Amino acid sequence: MTSPDGRRRVRTRLLAAPGLAWGAALLARPRPVVDALAPELPPDRRWLVRVLGARLVTQNVVVLLAPEPRVVRAAATVELLHAASMLPVLLLPRYRRAAWISGGIAAAYAGLAPVLRSGSPRR
Repeated sequence: MTSPDGRRRVRTRLLAAPGLAWGAALLARPRPVVDALAPELPPDRRWLVRVLGARLVTQNVVVLLAPEPRVVRAAATVELLHAASMLPVLLLPRYRRAAWISGGIAAAYAGLAPVLRSGSPRR
């Protein structure tokens, strides 16, 4: 039987694994991802996709290696800040879809990670 802490670590890693895969896709193959999801993103700004991918890979590797509460809180905080930074970008038509996708994924992680780590919603 697995301990409650062991189950929390598994849940945390199950959330970090797709984050790592998403980051790796953005880092290694930004053009096909952008072409499929946000083709209106200006070509001269697509380098930002690779930077985001590198940040996601780094962050999710750290969470996978150390799924401790403080690490998860730090990762969720970074994602929350990223999601907030996308709000003003929503006003720019050429960046809107990319901001929705990137900010939405970040907000979802920021909301889910602490809940999965603790095993219950915070009150």
